[in-house]
Amino acid sequence: MEKIEINRNEVLRYLGYKNQEIDNITNNLIDESIEEIRDLMEGKYVYKFFKIDKGKGFLLEGTNFKLPGQDIKSHLTDADSCIIMGVTLGHKVDRAIRYYGKVSMAKAMILDACASTAIEEICDKVNEDLLKSVKADNRILTSRYSPGYGDLTLDIQESILDILEAKRSIGLSATLHNILIPRKSVTAIMGIVNETYEKAQPSCIGCPQYDDCSYRKGGGTCGY
Repeated sequence: MEKIEINRNEVLRYLGYKNQEIDNITNNLIDESIEEIRDLMEGKYVYKFFKIDKGKGFLLEGTNFKLPGQDIKSHLTDADSCIIMGVTLGHKVDRAIRYYGKVSMAKAMILDACASTAIEEICDKVNEDLLKSVKADNRILTSRYSPGYGDLTLDIQESILDILEAKRSIGLSATLHNILIPRKSVTAIMGIVNETYEKAQPSCIGCPQYDDCSYRKGGGTCGY
């Protein structure tokens, strides 16, 4: 996909900065790391549309997969169909972060923050494109909901990757412990709803990043 901009303010947010003065060395490292991630990333994504058969326990039609847990069912209460997406930055980014983790922890942390910003910006771009496509039918999208949020457990990653054929299409897989590989990757579910749908304010409760989230500590949310 086309190169994206990596928002410097978002990088600083991931790094935990709150209007502190930043020294020249750190400033230069951030600028250098933003460019490095932009050069290394191979942003790829895949998505599929599914009708939801709620009478069969939130079965995604055309598959044998049922969405588990109550939180995702609540999230999709007003949706009769959904989009499941997978996004990755590729293996080069992972390798660079691992390398710098051995030679410069400061650089590794900044690269990691740049990569986290990049993956979210790609997700947002895909989101925008999908929203345009459903708006043609007077529909909109719910916010993204990812495995690991609330009671939507990580052990559904393999099922999601299978129905997306993500390994074949974008090289995205998961470990036996349900960690996405490459690490800088995201899977998410969005409901397709009528335009009259009132989007609920995102809730941080139940998020696996609750304790460490730089958005929440800054008084905001990530938008999920």
